Amino acid sequence: MEPHLSHQVTGAVATVVIHHAAKRNAMTAAMWRALPPLLDELSGDPDVRVLVLTGEGATFCAGADISSLRGSPAEAQSLAVAAEEALAAFPKPTLAAVRGHCVGGGSQLAAACDLRFAEEGALFGVTPARLGIVYPASSTRRLVSLVGPAATKYLLYSGELIGTERALRTGLVDEVLPEGGLAGRVEEFTRILAARSQLTQAAAKEFADGRTDRDDHWTAQARGSGDAAEGVAAFLERRRPGFSWAVPGRG
Repeated sequence: MEPHLSHQVTGAVATVVIHHAAKRNAMTAAMWRALPPLLDELSGDPDVRVLVLTGEGATFCAGADISSLRGSPAEAQSLAVAAEEALAAFPKPTLAAVRGHCVGGGSQLAAACDLRFAEEGALFGVTPARLGIVYPASSTRRLVSLVGPAATKYLLYSGELIGTERALRTGLVDEVLPEGGLAGRVEEFTRILAARSQLTQAAAKEFADGRTDRDDHWTAQARGSGDAAEGVAAFLERRRPGFSWAVPGRG
């Protein structure tokens, strides 16, 4: 089967799967190009409240398909950055579900997600120093925001792989699950996310990602949504809230 991205929507959760079994789910140029329009499609779907990114089988993504670097490394890197930025800009919660190798471009994609859950035995690495490539400034800054300057330098200077224990300790992953426990935990947690206020999530995502020009926008959205009143009423009445605010879909 040709390398490709697949997706499915189950309930309120969209799952995007990286398929390239022959090369541990390495991303080809065509796959990098396919990700932004796919994300745009899913972001505009009002039924989608959460997005999960994962890899087929026992590995997440071993990075960029190295054969794609032979032509123009700069072009290959620009495709990866465009895909990473599209994932980071996805307006709803995103979660990377990681098994096996999460290396190079795979780590770029995982870092661009809001959250990362990993199964024990997963390996993480940022490996441009092995190839003599300058890691993109935006990707470096994103990594610093996750793990801090010292851990970023360790990963980038050495290109060494780290296990889940160190990844959890540095903040590169949010939860580590025992073997066989990842899928169930992801299903459980995405169900929790889908039940929460999209207004809270969307505002928190922008604030946490450093937006400083939208305070008035979110104050107005909160004032007009009625979600806070509904949340308080639901709490007092011991029922599930029916939040009405939603991320705007495509016109």
